[in-house]
Order: sequence, then structure tokens, then C-alpha cells
Amino acid sequence: MEKTWNNKAWFMVIPVLLLVAFSAVIPLMTVVNYSVQDTFGNNQFFWAGTDWFADILSSDRFWDALFRNLAFSMIILAIEIPLGIFIALNMPKKGLGVPVCLILMALPLLIPWNVVGTIWQVFGRVDIGLLGYTLNGMGIDYNYTRDPIDAWATVIVMDVWHWTSLVVLLCYAGLVSIPDAYYQAAKIDGASRWSVFRFIQLPKMKRVLLIAVLLRFMDSFMIYTEPFVVTGGGPGNSTTFLSIDLVKMAVGQFDLGPAAAMSIIYFLIILLMSWVFYTVMTVSDAKSQ
Repeated sequence: MEKTWNNKAWFMVIPVLLLVAFSAVIPLMTVVNYSVQDTFGNNQFFWAGTDWFADILSSDRFWDALFRNLAFSMIILAIEIPLGIFIALNMPKKGLGVPVCLILMALPLLIPWNVVGTIWQVFGRVDIGLLGYTLNGMGIDYNYTRDPIDAWATVIVMDVWHWTSLVVLLCYAGLVSIPDAYYQAAKIDGASRWSVFRFIQLPKMKRVLLIAVLLRFMDSFMIYTEPFVVTGGGPGNSTTFLSIDLVKMAVGQFDLGPAAAMSIIYFLIILLMSWVFYTVMTVSDAKSQ
């Protein structure tokens, strides 16, 4: 029997494709256009070719910011993924505690990024902030506006507080989807808590963990608002990530050509790293099945 195709669904998809083209593809083409040209204002452009890309890739400023971004993302993943799994494993699976815990986990995710930055900016101040005032009262010389280590610690703790809930909710969704028959079989076999986690819970969470790792990597690698509000990229350039440096170059210095080239390189790095994460984890998941 010849298979018939129903193309009516395309009428629902075409508006979405047009919207994506208008909101994503056209701005991207504009950035590409700026990246190969130079301008001195008055809407006058001069062909520059790949000069801006060569300048960015040979700049210590770019590589320093990239290293800070990679270090921050790796630290965030190393903290939030295990912490999220641990919290999800200890959340109740039945009863009144379930909605209470889910609401508490969702609360940090509902706070806008600029508000999160403002909260931690005030929270960490040594004169009026609860965290800064308490630490200095305990004899700890803490000042995120002066010490790079304190600035890094503040930004990391802020991100952990804000985004670990996302990992928790994803892991919890994976845990509650595991049938009780697996746990009953493990109980009959006398499996330990570690064995249950290693051979039942962790394999069943692999897909949601893949999503969690990809989302947290992309978000942490593109972080801008929170550290900009808290530290402004300082002290010095210690918390100047690629996103902050890009905004400084485009808005502060109005170097549109280099900023456009840097944004394209930034986008390609994120795309490449996400593809590597996805490939490695999906291959590992396929081997374990």
C-alpha cells in the first residue's frame, strides 16, 4: 500500500520558522556583516575581511577571558551536578513533603537574573550585607570588591544557589519515573544503597543528567547578568568573562567589528563544546545499554 503524506502540518510550522528567521537568522547575518567590515560612524562601512577574527584570536585579552569562562563552567558543573543528584536522592517521594520541596526548589529559578545579582551584591557587602558583615565579624578578611578570590567565591556560590535547583528538579523527575519493581528486586537481592544508586538510579537518570549538563554548561558559559551586577567584571579583570568583555567591547568601546567577530567565535565555541558534551554522553549512554 502506498503511504500517503499529510502536509497540512507545515501550515502550523511555517509561522514558527518565519519567526525564528526574523528573530535569529537576520540578526546573525547582521553580526556576520559587521564582523567583516569596519565603520567610523555615519553608516559608512569599509571591507576588513578576516582581520578582526585574526586580531581577536591573537589577543591575550580574549584567551584570558576564555580561560576564565572555561574554569567557571567546569567548577559549576563539578559542584552543581553532584549536589543536585544528592538533594534529589534525599527528597521525599510521597506525602506532603513532595510539593513543599518542589516549590522550594523552584523558587530560586523564578527570580530574574538581575535581581539575583542585586541580592548577592547587597548580601556580600562588608558594611550592610549579612554575609560580608558576618564573615568580617568572624575575623575573615572578605571583600569581593577588592579580592579576586572572594569575587570568584561569591559568583560561584551565587550561581550554585540560583541554578542547582534546575539540576535537582531534572534529577528528581528521573528518579520518580523509575518503577518500584526495580527497588523491590534490589531489596530481595540485598543490594546496598550504593548498589541501588550505581546500577538502578544513575543509569535511569543518564538522559536527564545529559540535559542538565548541557543546560548548565551553556548557561554558565554564557553567564553575564549576575557577575556583571555583582562585580562588574572586577576586581581588575578577575571576573571578566567573555560575555562581559564582549559587551565592554561593543557598547563601552563601540568597536563593532571586533565585537561582532568575537561574538561569532564565542557562538562557535559554545556550539562546539555543547556538541562534544552531547556526543560523549550519548555514546556513553549507548554503550551502557
